[in-house]
Amino acid sequence: MIIKRIASFLLLATMLLPLIAFVGCHGQKILPEFSVPEEFDTSKQYEIVFWSKNESNPTQNAIYDKAIADFEALYPNIKVVKKVYTDYKDIFNDVITNLPQRTTPNVCITYPDHIATYMQGENVILPLDELMADSKFGLGGSEIKFDSVGADEIIPEFLNEGKIGGVQYALPYMRSTEACYINEDLVEKLGFTLPEILTWDFIFEVSEYAMSLGKDENGKYIANGKEVLIPFIYKSTDNMMISMLEQLGAPYSNDQGEMLLFNDTTKDVLTEIGSHISTGAFSTFAKVSYPADMLNMGQCIFAIDSTAGATWMGYDSPLNDVKDSSVPYEIAVRAIPQYDTQNPKMISQGPSLCIFNKEDSGEVLASWLFAQFLLTNEVQIAYSQTEGYIPVTSKAHNSTEYQDYLSRAGEDNELYYDVKIDAAKLMLNNIENTFTTSVFNGSSALRNVAGELIEETRKAIERKQTVNDAFFERTFNKMVSLYKLDQFSDDGLSKQSLGELPTESKMLLGTLGVVWLGLGAYYVLHAIKSRKKRINY
Repeated sequence: MIIKRIASFLLLATMLLPLIAFVGCHGQKILPEFSVPEEFDTSKQYEIVFWSKNESNPTQNAIYDKAIADFEALYPNIKVVKKVYTDYKDIFNDVITNLPQRTTPNVCITYPDHIATYMQGENVILPLDELMADSKFGLGGSEIKFDSVGADEIIPEFLNEGKIGGVQYALPYMRSTEACYINEDLVEKLGFTLPEILTWDFIFEVSEYAMSLGKDENGKYIANGKEVLIPFIYKSTDNMMISMLEQLGAPYSNDQGEMLLFNDTTKDVLTEIGSHISTGAFSTFAKVSYPADMLNMGQCIFAIDSTAGATWMGYDSPLNDVKDSSVPYEIAVRAIPQYDTQNPKMISQGPSLCIFNKEDSGEVLASWLFAQFLLTNEVQIAYSQTEGYIPVTSKAHNSTEYQDYLSRAGEDNELYYDVKIDAAKLMLNNIENTFTTSVFNGSSALRNVAGELIEETRKAIERKQTVNDAFFERTFNKMVSLYKLDQFSDDGLSKQSLGELPTESKMLLGTLGVVWLGLGAYYVLHAIKSRKKRINY
């Protein structure tokens, strides 16, 4: 009988092995490292999933559809399934949800900040260096069935943005920067002359002066004759804070993943911004909605938004959402304001492409071929013409087709809208003046914090709270807690990444193990005591 009971205990102990294995092996490599196949098997059928993104722009959607059809015509054994998103955050959240089940897409429109988070699952994101250099299937490879771009034909600044820890994990797809869209008529009406290079002092001076004029007897602002006036609106407070710190040479983060945002210069910047929020001279997208709408209704003088958003800017713009309320005005496009006009700095942004690793190397190679196809001139030029993006290759920049496009500003509002082309030229002329921030696991959270600091300052002022050192200490601590920045080490690695179970999970599993062992021990002791009683009896 005791043998049966001991056997039962051993069975219970065996049941614990999966728990032990789960604790020990959580986050282990589950996908093989990719090696470039010698050949691509065109007799085998592949289906690859492409997660794309556009701003509900039917023209962009049609460009994707044509690219897929053209690619499938060249590679009949590859079927591309497209899923369209309108928000990068939704793509990020869906990837995170699908990572544990290995149901991620094959090719994905994304940002390097997001890739750094995906990489916490080991061997999930495909490193591209080996593929890019492959003589057959790499950039400009001999076995490619289309006019593949060469590695030296991708703008180096844009290509380098896709490196994490010195390894290429993303290809640039489109690039943009931010521009200041200006109601030049209102600037001149207020007695100012618009400079070629804006400064923060100039924008705030004009904005404050416009507010100082007050309202007339009918309750309308004298500056614009409207019931609403918000002279200066910045769409992305994330970029506003990051750009101001970069221009001032102040720390934000570094290549080692250290989060350096919480410093005295940040306090000074927030204090300055807060002073203009308090007068009504400045506000943010979160408070007043889209800068383009406010600009087009004559309720704003300076609107900073992406150059990719140029097709919404201007009373006669192709995508103007408030045409019935718009008023005619002369619009000017300038780089974002600077602290040092001799050393201008503006952020580089725009979508990139990443490839997810899979069990089948042929499927991965099919994904890589499609990602390459999206860098061809036909796709790059067509997509860039839909908004104020620019292609990411010198091959496209130097093409006769693209140069002809740039030369035809104003000929047709739909195809050659002058503000859209001016915005593209702004980026083209300032590639060497653009910058990016360091990428690491946690950099996406830090970017959110940069914007939230401005929003928290705005809310505090609206609540009549004092913005001082005590406020900054509370707010900095709040951001660290809210965005869990204390869960990242100085090298940017999450203390709760996929490589290690969270403490709570370890405790739960440990507790379950102790309970099972306790029950097993009790079971065996009880059996031994019962056996002794029978013997003594």
